[in-house]
Amino acid sequence: MHLKKSLLSLGLALSTSSFIVNAETIQFENKITKDTDTLVVFYHLDKASSDFKKYDKKSQGQLKRSIKANEFSGKYGEMLELTAPHNISANRIVIVGLGEKKALNKAKVAKLGGNLSGKLEQKYIEKITVKSDDISIKSGDFSALLAQGINLRSYRFENYHNEKRSEKSYFFDVDSAKSSKKAYKTLANIEQGVVLARDLISETATEMTPVDFANAAKELESLGVEVKILEPAELKELGMGALEAVGRGSNEGARLVVAHYKGNSDAPIALIGKGITFDSGGYSIKTGASIARMKSDMAGAAAVLGTVKSLALNKVDANVVAVMGMAANMVSESSVAPGDVVRTAEGLTVEIVNTDAEGRLVLSDAMWYARKFYEPSVMVDVATLTGSKIRAVGNDYAAVFSEDDQLVADLTFSGKQVNENLWRLPLGYKDMLKTDIADLKNTGSGGPGATTAASFLQYFAGDVKWAHIDIAGNALSSKAKGEISTGGTGYGVRLLSDWIMNKK
Repeated sequence: MHLKKSLLSLGLALSTSSFIVNAETIQFENKITKDTDTLVVFYHLDKASSDFKKYDKKSQGQLKRSIKANEFSGKYGEMLELTAPHNISANRIVIVGLGEKKALNKAKVAKLGGNLSGKLEQKYIEKITVKSDDISIKSGDFSALLAQGINLRSYRFENYHNEKRSEKSYFFDVDSAKSSKKAYKTLANIEQGVVLARDLISETATEMTPVDFANAAKELESLGVEVKILEPAELKELGMGALEAVGRGSNEGARLVVAHYKGNSDAPIALIGKGITFDSGGYSIKTGASIARMKSDMAGAAAVLGTVKSLALNKVDANVVAVMGMAANMVSESSVAPGDVVRTAEGLTVEIVNTDAEGRLVLSDAMWYARKFYEPSVMVDVATLTGSKIRAVGNDYAAVFSEDDQLVADLTFSGKQVNENLWRLPLGYKDMLKTDIADLKNTGSGGPGATTAASFLQYFAGDVKWAHIDIAGNALSSKAKGEISTGGTGYGVRLLSDWIMNKK
């Protein structure tokens, strides 16, 4: 792996006054005296902020004339740029609409920050002052949430670019610099988890093998996370025939990576991640241009590892273990073949009808391992599992499956807080997994593919409260929007972090 920076160091460096997360410098002050090329002021629906009024007066009414000429009303997400404002030293003023004050929440503010970052991404914009001292929301610190959205959108995976993105400096004029810094420190730690996940997902498959991923996980040991790596011989000894079979066609073979953050002594929360570092489909080989995106088939593993990092940095009062089944699903003379039967560590045998339905095999042994050695109170797996999920709910939602209504409600609520939305799909159709030669087969005979895949995993949840999150279509973005930049999204880190940090 030739990542140019340590995956652990790609995140937060902070002093008493500023934060550097990924690309941007964020600074919170009571009074901003620094030179700036861009001023950002806010406008609620048909109601100006005090800063808007201040700069309108200073510019002799130029701001009011501009919004009237452009029919700007202040609806949520609306932005208007005024260049070379009269009697103001900044080169431009950007007026940002907040919509109705009572409708503004954490998710909307973070998304707004992302879109603001997108608007100001031109090279000639370097120093931005955000006048937010009179803007507040009930559910969090407005400036801190806006800053998080800005930084998440500004992320770039630049290992293979000769020309690097220039860093911008954001200065937030706030009522309480101390309060905003405290709020943002927590969010910045979560950003680090997202950045880790994005880096892992965005890296090329040849440079992010199961061994490379395991090495990246080991870097979390400096945060007090216990990391364990099980190699192919150990997998065989434990009877993890499903995970071992998927990695059989690659030179390195499979790995099980375990990252355990012990924030307390409670029964752990188990996060299970699918870690297919490249999915060729095996002998059921994939065709078409989509195969180039299959480096992202380890996004579930990246998400749960990123979550552990964010929890450890925030020193959260929780006991969380991430168990990640890692393999490259390749074609070779040693690859598993369609029609082969493997025995899982659970003891159930599985006929592999389709070698491209490998994610559920990897997860089955990882789920067993979590139950066997950690006895978790709850288990959530995250996986880019099925194309059927994309056809069902698209790319803006992930699908969640569980028989526990409260667990689904809690996860869905957390998703809404961070713009990582979930949509519940049903379990069932287990009859479609029957086969004459084994206990199960790895694909259903017709029916909804996302559901039959989830129902397969249900066999390996045991008596543990469990949910399955299918993030197919959410892991890699070809277009920047909101807090999402192009490339790996890190989908799931913020959702799981919010869920665990606010879990009662």
